[in-house]
Amino acid sequence: MIYVIALLLALTFIVVGIVKWKIHPFFVLLLAAIVYGFITGMDIDRIISSVNDGFGSIMGKIGLIIFFGVAIGTILEKSGGAMVIASRMIKLIGEKSIHLAMMLTGYLLSIPVFADSAFIIMNSLNKALSDKAKVSFAGTTAAMALGLTATHVMVPPTPGPIAAAGILNADLGSVILWGLIISSLSLVSCYFFAIKIAAKVQVPIVMATSKDALHQPKLRLSLLCIVVPIVLIVLKSIFDYPELALTDLAIYPVIAFLGSPVIALLIGVALALLLPKKLDEKVYSATGWLGDSVRIAAPIILITGAGGIFGSMLQNSGIADVITENFSGMSIGLFFPFLLAACLKTTQGSSTVALITTASIVAPMLPALGLEETFMRTMTVLAIGAGSTVVSHANDSFFWVLTQLTGMDVKQGNQVQTLGTLVLGTTAITLIYLISKVMV
Repeated sequence: MIYVIALLLALTFIVVGIVKWKIHPFFVLLLAAIVYGFITGMDIDRIISSVNDGFGSIMGKIGLIIFFGVAIGTILEKSGGAMVIASRMIKLIGEKSIHLAMMLTGYLLSIPVFADSAFIIMNSLNKALSDKAKVSFAGTTAAMALGLTATHVMVPPTPGPIAAAGILNADLGSVILWGLIISSLSLVSCYFFAIKIAAKVQVPIVMATSKDALHQPKLRLSLLCIVVPIVLIVLKSIFDYPELALTDLAIYPVIAFLGSPVIALLIGVALALLLPKKLDEKVYSATGWLGDSVRIAAPIILITGAGGIFGSMLQNSGIADVITENFSGMSIGLFFPFLLAACLKTTQGSSTVALITTASIVAPMLPALGLEETFMRTMTVLAIGAGSTVVSHANDSFFWVLTQLTGMDVKQGNQVQTLGTLVLGTTAITLIYLISKVMV
């Protein structure tokens, strides 16, 4: 019983520390882990080793992966490549299908670019096209925001899903493949939500003076830095399937090397460096774009490391045995990580923190929850991602980016963003549950 009480106290401290006391999530997670260790009676040496091993092991797995993913997104954003992709997607799908165009463009852009940044990039384009097509600005905004959110929480190389996959030791290629499938299917209900419900919200369009981009990189180069790493990682996962017996092929060592997440994303960074008109200090210096990538990635990497410490502390405390004894007969499975992530998302606002914290808590409990098999680890990552969308409201930075840039008030933001993320999250977990029942 002491383990459950200690875990509840730790979770309460995490939420209150982040939301009310405004403490940085890294320190909240670190302190929660240490306090949990003392409450459960762990000796000092075991607590210290849990801190060191938990941080070091998770950093060894995904520290570089997170940084390279952030670097690709930063270069894509600052070079104008993200805008090129957005503009071409609009032309390809057509202005008459503006809701679908904005949703799919957001869906693609949020894989390498943070959802907040991608929304800022696309907002002026969305506003202009909505005005020209004479359609509801709230409806197109909902479509774009939900497209951005879907890949932000379920498709690597976005940092949150990468961190969760690393903590749960899930195959990254499998997470990408199933993440793309489930997130895209989840958007079907979101599309109808955008055109049938969100579109009824009246938000006036106030046009601002647009600024022409100084440089427009080629579309194929802009896409390469996103597509190539994903293809390489997924290809390695396909080669690694035991049923296919492809590991004996002569080309396998090459695929295994190029498809390892660190190398694949490093190749993506190299391809992204082809986008700037001139490769100079503005790009590669400590104060340039790569320097910005370090500053953006550092907090995420530290939070992920603290999540690793929390998970290590839980594992070393013996809570997994307690959970096994008390919950092994219950068929809660994937709904436990989903509901835990949803609670953390709703209470503290950050999807990334919800993903990392939930993965850290769930990791030692996977056998008890019946989720230790390779495929179910993938589904667990996606269930946590689905939970981390439910719901976006006033304590979420993305909520305020959306409302402030579009001119919505809080009530309208709740009608468009909060309700929309509820639709996305519940649809996703339903699909995840059904697919897991069919596949296992």
